[in-house]
Parts: sequence; structure tokens; C-alpha cells
Amino acid sequence: MIVPGWYERMNQRERVLSWLVVGTLFLLVNLFILSWLFGALGRARAELAARKAVLAEQTVYIKERDLWMKRDQWIRQHQPTLKNPGEASVLLDQLKQVAGKDNILIQNPAIGTGETTPYHQTIFASIETKSPWPPLVHFLYDVQQPDAFVVFENVNLVIDSSDPTMMRGKFKTARWFAPAQRPK
Repeated sequence: MIVPGWYERMNQRERVLSWLVVGTLFLLVNLFILSWLFGALGRARAELAARKAVLAEQTVYIKERDLWMKRDQWIRQHQPTLKNPGEASVLLDQLKQVAGKDNILIQNPAIGTGETTPYHQTIFASIETKSPWPPLVHFLYDVQQPDAFVVFENVNLVIDSSDPTMMRGKFKTARWFAPAQRPK
């Protein structure tokens, strides 16, 4: 075996130190390569899991296609059209009527127009309520009937600090109307 001259000129300590440096570099390079490989393997597994989830979701949509087509047809037939922004006051009147039926006190009413998307246009009414819990549940149920296209976009409920039997609520209620141009 031929040993290079520079290695022969080293004493025993220098040789051990050089082997430690070479071994450490070899170990660090291997750790870097293994770290990269395991990271790539982990990313591949995560991507595979995400793709499997998307595939499962798409499979469900394909299986339930008829159901979704029927729902889309029902929405197209029953969703009201927005004639003018003044319909926000009609929504507020409906909220007041339902609240009056359940003896719910309405405070600070406000109305306005909301967002417009390719799938719906909205008008909203914001109200604050004060009532016991059971009438409030009936109010929430009565307002959100499927054929009314009314949703609660923002709800904040707290127990009244002055009367623990009463609930205070802040609601932003919107009515969804058919868009001006329906997507195909």
C-alpha cells in the first residue's frame, strides 16, 4: 500500500486528529443527505395523503352528483331575486315580527347591503337582543328556515351581567338573494 508523503510526515497525534476531522465531515455530509432524504420522504407522504383526501372528496361528489344537482335546481327555483336595496328593511321587519312573537327585546337595529358574489347577493340587518335563553333558541330556529335564505353571519351571545337569567345577543343577519348573473 502506498501512503502519500504528507501523511508519512505526520506524527501519530496529527494522524488521529486528521481521521477525526475526516470522520466528522463524513458524518455531517451523511446527516445532511439523510435529513434531506427523510424530509423529501415526509413531504411526499404528506402530498400523497392530501391527494388521497382530494380523491376521496371527489369520489363523494361524484356519487352524490344527483343530490347536488337537485339542490342546485331547488335553489335556482326558490332563491328570491333582489329587486332593490330597500329589502333590507323588509328583513328587519321580519326579524322584529319573529322577535315579537317570542317576546324578545330588540335594540339598536341597523340595515345595509352586503357582499355580492357570483353565487349570491346579500342585504343585512344588525340587531341586539335581550331575552331568556329558551325564547332566543325559538327565535334562532324561526328565523333560519331553508326557504327563507336567511343566515346569521355573525353571532355574539353573552349572559347579561345585571340579570343572569337573561341573554344578550348581537346578530348580523343576512338574506341571500340570487345573483344578478348566475354562473353556469
